[in-house]
Amino acid sequence: MGKGKYEEIGNYPERSSLAYFTIGIIGSQIIGLIMVILVGSWLSNYRGGYGWDVGLVFNYHPLFMTLGMIFLYGDAMLVYRAFRNTTKLYVKILHGLIQVAVFVFATVALKAVFDSHNKPAKPIPNMYSLHSWVGLTAVILFGMQWVFGFVSFLFPKLSDGLRRLYLPHHKFWGLAIFVLCVAAALMGITEKAFFSLPK
Repeated sequence: MGKGKYEEIGNYPERSSLAYFTIGIIGSQIIGLIMVILVGSWLSNYRGGYGWDVGLVFNYHPLFMTLGMIFLYGDAMLVYRAFRNTTKLYVKILHGLIQVAVFVFATVALKAVFDSHNKPAKPIPNMYSLHSWVGLTAVILFGMQWVFGFVSFLFPKLSDGLRRLYLPHHKFWGLAIFVLCVAAALMGITEKAFFSLPK
């Protein structure tokens, strides 16, 4: 958190380190946008496109999970560093709102994948792979993390001492869940590629 009071985000970095940081932030946004565009293009051009009918509904799953649980989730973690000179309450609210968007995308993505399994004439079993279990665990832990963070830091808000005690755990689990999301995404893309190979 840097030096200063608990409610302050951190100290002010030197110009050279701030320049590298800005380059890193811009680079992460460019890479993230390229990732979302590539996933969207792959699903649109090579997997049949998008639609809510049984044959196409699955394609919303990888797109929304990538957009929500990787790109936006990563951005939510970066807001505390990107807006270091902004009032901490506003940054907390922005962090929480981005996480709400992440949860909405994840919920729609889960509905899409369950519909693609349950609605065909010959249903496909659910939760049959490691990707399924790791991914669902990540979404459940994400939801719990959001609730704990909201109650601890926004409303009703724990005491200063309890927030200090919980903050390192909140940071650790936020990063751990993000890594779990990336692992689930890699497993899912590998699984989809494997199932798409000619027999």
